[in-house]
Amino acid sequence: MTHPLIPQVIDLATPVAEALGLEVVGAVFHTNQRPPVLRVDIRNSETDTGLDDCERMSRALEAALDAADFVPDAYVLEISSPGISRQLTTDREFISFKGFPVIVTTSEPYEGQQEWTGQLIRRDEEGVYLNQKGRAIAIPRQMVSRVHLDEKR
Repeated sequence: MTHPLIPQVIDLATPVAEALGLEVVGAVFHTNQRPPVLRVDIRNSETDTGLDDCERMSRALEAALDAADFVPDAYVLEISSPGISRQLTTDREFISFKGFPVIVTTSEPYEGQQEWTGQLIRRDEEGVYLNQKGRAIAIPRQMVSRVHLDEKR
């Protein structure tokens, strides 16, 4: 479940990131840690996301969060890159990772299975398309719950 402050954090962080030429790709508030950790994942769309990007975003976002003052208690701000081992969600990611090995998980079994692996062909309004050893597979998009890169292949 998403922490109730996450939408506010993303709304605040997005223009900060854009001003730095970065993109916010997610945020999580780990309240089970002491002090709690607010992690914001960023990506540099021009090049690989580096430590310099994380440092610039950390300084800028820390100032914005302090000014907004909607996080009630002490916390640790962590800026990171989601790396390549992540879930694909945006149209741009599906285009960028065309041909990469992926794992598609469905919400319920489709043709007898809930997990499909193969090379990503594309995603459209109808489905997610994979190449499995030269055979094209179409998985209905409404059944797809997750698509992530397959690091084992």
